[in-house]
Formats: sequence, structure tokens, C-alpha cells
Amino acid sequence: MTPFLQLAIALVILIVAAKLGGYLSYRLGQPSVLGELLVGILIGPSLLDVFHWEYFSDPNLHETIHLLAEIGVLLLMFLAGLDLHINDLMQSRKVATMAGLLGVVFPLALGLGLGLLFGLDVQAALFLGLILSATSVSISAQTLMELGRLRSPVGIGLLGAAVFDDVLVVLGLSIFIAVTGDASEAGILGVIWIFFRMALYITGGYGLGAWLLPRLVSRVDRMNISRGVVAFALVAALFYAWTAELLGGMAAITGAFLAGLALARSRLKERIETGIATLAYAFFVPIFFINIGLSADARQINAQIFWLFILMAVTAVIGKVLGAGWGAQIGGLSRLEALQVGVGMMSRGEVGLIVASIGVTNGLISDEVFAAVVGVVIITTLLTPPSLRSLFAIKIKPPEEVKVTNTAGETDV
Repeated sequence: MTPFLQLAIALVILIVAAKLGGYLSYRLGQPSVLGELLVGILIGPSLLDVFHWEYFSDPNLHETIHLLAEIGVLLLMFLAGLDLHINDLMQSRKVATMAGLLGVVFPLALGLGLGLLFGLDVQAALFLGLILSATSVSISAQTLMELGRLRSPVGIGLLGAAVFDDVLVVLGLSIFIAVTGDASEAGILGVIWIFFRMALYITGGYGLGAWLLPRLVSRVDRMNISRGVVAFALVAALFYAWTAELLGGMAAITGAFLAGLALARSRLKERIETGIATLAYAFFVPIFFINIGLSADARQINAQIFWLFILMAVTAVIGKVLGAGWGAQIGGLSRLEALQVGVGMMSRGEVGLIVASIGVTNGLISDEVFAAVVGVVIITTLLTPPSLRSLFAIKIKPPEEVKVTNTAGETDV
């Protein structure tokens, strides 16, 4: 069987399984993304391990699926940015700043304490806290889009906080490497430069994109190129994702989000959204969600690290819910809205895995701790969609009208 035919039938299995899982989840009153995640775990190495059967002999198959999944998350965040306006984010900047800041500080402190409790040295324990500080808002963004709440104060604040969180975690990682590896002046200047280029990328990337991209896509539309508008939007999302890591030192999903935010100003926004959404949700996004389960192996959580895994998962949940939730409340949201933001920040995803991978490469954490981190990513990712849906189902009753009897014996309402 040729590698192409193996990939073809693998994609058939993934897309059909994802759609069936999403449909069953929806029928049970849960976000469809939850079913897609669970199906990934079912057919992944934790249970059936389908793609390690003898039939699938291509050693590059899983890597190819992973790359397609990466495109899926980029398109998902591009659509999230396309559905917003920069004024919305600016109005929620206090919520985003405080939720993003405390959503990093709390998990960092709790992770440090947990690492010390399990006998890690200070350096390794601090790095464990940094891993738990990361967040991945793609799962929450999809859930909010399904619920029609992406443009709510919670949705806007959540996306802004996620971008701020990304900046802080990348900056924290850079500081950590500079201090532990090279505390010289060059190391400190390197940290300052990283912070400067991230700030420059966000402001310059959006400013230039908001002015240039709508003009370019309008010109492409007039050129009568087949599906030219959708092709241009796809190129813009991928290009911004590339430049986010190469020039801005940030996660690629942040660049895709900025590209969507810039093209949200275009008069062709609806056509772009229709074309990209069709491509994304028919092919790439289901592969992304199901690939999360394919990337995890619950059998690596042995008795030696079981309690570390359990306490890490509890710490990961509490740190984000308390930290980001409290920050959102300080920013002006109600208690329920703040709790929704905190729960929406729980999922770790690819950012946490990237930070953990750097730790393994540099000998800062062991392979056993990395396996526990992968387990935490899966647990927090699975908890986020149903928890968000349950919180948004809560209805706040308006205060009851109080009847007061005046001195004339009449009743005022």
C-alpha cells in the first residue's frame, strides 16, 4: 500500500469519525468539539491505536496528519479574528490585561509549589509553573462560536486575554532561558529585544494589515481570479502565522488571529468567512480536534507519576479559573462572566506542549513529567467545552420589583 493511499484512507477515517463524534455530542446537548476530541482519544494510542496497525506502515503518516491539524487551528483562529473588530478588543482591554496577567501568575506560583512538593529543584519547579501558565484558546473559541457568544463581553475578553497570555508566556520562557543559561548583559538585552519585537509585531502587524489587506483583497476581487478572494484570505492567514513566529517570536495562532482581525474591516468579509469556514470545517478543523487525541497516550501515565498528573491537572484548572477569573472580575465583568473567562482559559493545547518540549530538550523536565503534561493538556481540553456550555446555560434572574406603600395608602412599584 503506497503512502498516499494510506493517507487517503486515514483522512477518510478521521473526517468521518470526527463528524460522527461531533453529531453524537451535539445530540447529547454538548458542543460538537467535545465529541471530536473524545473520538480522537478512542482511535488514538490510548485505546484502539488505529494508525499503528500493520495496515498503516508509513512512518510519516502521523506527522502529515499533525501538519494538516496545524493548518486547522490556524484557520480556526483566523475565523475567530474575522468575527471581531479591533474596537471590541480595545473596549475590553482592562479585562484582557488583568485576566491574562493573573492567568499567568496564579498557575506559575501554584506550579512552582507543586514542583517543590514533588522534590524537583527550584529551576525545574519554576519551569513546571511556566508550562502550566500557557493557554490555548482555540477550543474555547470554537465552543463560543457554536454558542453564538464569541462577540459577547466574555468572548472578546477571553480572546484578548489569550493573546496577552501568549506574550507573557513567551517572554517568561525567554527570561527563564536567559537567567538560567546566560545571565550576562547580552542575555538581558536579548530578553528586552524579544519583548520589543513582540510589541512591534502586534502593533505593526495589525496596523499595516488593517490598512493594506482590505485594499489588496478588493483588488484581487476585481481581477476576476477563480476563488481569488478566498485564496487571498488563506494566503494572508498562513503568511501572518509564519511571520508571527519568525519575526514576532510568538505562537503562529496569534498571527492568524491578527490576519483575521485585519480582514474583518474588508467589505468582502462575509464572502471570506463563507469560503474559509467551508474549507476549515469540512476538512482541516476536524483533523485538528481529533489529532489532539491521537497525540496523547494515557498508558504513559504509570503509577510513578499518577499523583503528579492528578495534582497537575487540579492545579492547571484552579490556577486559570481563579487567576484569569479574578482578573476578569477586576476588569469589570460580573462574577458569572469572570468565571466563564476563567474556565475558557483552562485549555492548554499546543502552546503548553511547545513549552514542555523545550523543557525536555534542555533537560529541565524528565520524560515522565512531559507525559504528565500531555495528560493535563487532554484533561483540561476535554473539560473546557462542556463546562463553558453549562456556565452559559445559567440564567441570571433580574431583581424582583419591590412594592412600597406610600403615606397615602397607594402602592408604588
